[in-house]
Amino acid sequence: MLNFGLVSMPVKLYSAVTSKSVHFNQLHGSDHARVYTKRFCVADDEEVAYDELVRGYEIAPERYVVVEDVEIDALAPEFTRTIEIEDFVELEEIDRIYLDQPYHVVPAHGGAKSYHLLSDAMLQTGKVAIARVVLRSRERLVSIRPCEGGALLMTTMHYGDEVHSASELRELDDVEVHVSERELQVARRLVRALAEPFDIKRYRDSYRESVLDLIDRKAGGEQVQARPVERRRPSETTDLMSALQVSLERASERDGDSAKAQGEDQFLVQVPS
Repeated sequence: MLNFGLVSMPVKLYSAVTSKSVHFNQLHGSDHARVYTKRFCVADDEEVAYDELVRGYEIAPERYVVVEDVEIDALAPEFTRTIEIEDFVELEEIDRIYLDQPYHVVPAHGGAKSYHLLSDAMLQTGKVAIARVVLRSRERLVSIRPCEGGALLMTTMHYGDEVHSASELRELDDVEVHVSERELQVARRLVRALAEPFDIKRYRDSYRESVLDLIDRKAGGEQVQARPVERRRPSETTDLMSALQVSLERASERDGDSAKAQGEDQFLVQVPS
């Protein structure tokens, strides 16, 4: 159920993404039998039965607070199957770092009119809903926004204290750098030269495809001879202007012309020898 003020509408959730990672099982190398992980107690040097396990939270090295299942259950949020909208905000106000897992929200039987009313209202006002919902025994903060075709997309969010600020990174402390106007101008031209309309179909997981191809070949009985790969570590750029200029030239060659690089900052860059 999706609650919008006093308006309630039955809805269904469908995961909007599916992980395409290749997962492997561990096998015994000599006979290819499956290897399983066992629960093992280092103090007693023996395997522990599942019903003998308890929850422990480490408060110091090798010091734990034991919490009973009944204590955890008493604190768990009530599973109400309700998405409760609390606020409406501007989409631009939500930093993408807070967004996590997306779900499609679709109307269930009897909820179509209220569903489209909410979607149209958010489209016309340009607002995004902030709500709470219990998923897998955990209360999650979520955003809900209208997308293509008037459908609603719900995305789970990280809470504020779960996200680390860039200001906490030591590498950014007291860093004094000077970027010249010439360097910035060439960098802008390089960005323009590499600019393309975004099309997600242009980007493929070449590693996953190569692994699946290897598996298919081996499953078909092919003897695959793997060649060792030499990994070259990228070298640090010492002459920034030269690197920018060469990159710009290569980008122009890739496109066949330099029209995309034209703009207010057209000039010939000469690198001092």
